[in-house]
Amino acid sequence: MIICRCEEVSYEELETTAAKYKCSARELKLRTRAGMGYCGGRTCRTMVDKIAAISSNDKNRTCVSLKYQPPIRPISFENLRRIDK
Repeated sequence: MIICRCEEVSYEELETTAAKYKCSARELKLRTRAGMGYCGGRTCRTMVDKIAAISSNDKNRTCVSLKYQPPIRPISFENLRRIDK
């Protein structure tokens, strides 16, 4: 199942990376590029945060959730389609 549509990062990839490195949401983002696509994490940020929280057993670790970075001006898929032509 694809979690980050922009970067095509699957649930399995996120889960495997999180389990292997016991990483925070920020580290998971940097290792997999989830949340670094066109939407800036708007669609996948909460899921990436949850996967990182579940895999990290260290309760003393400071958890910093991913920051949502919207584009300067949202653009519709219809307008993107017109640009290609």
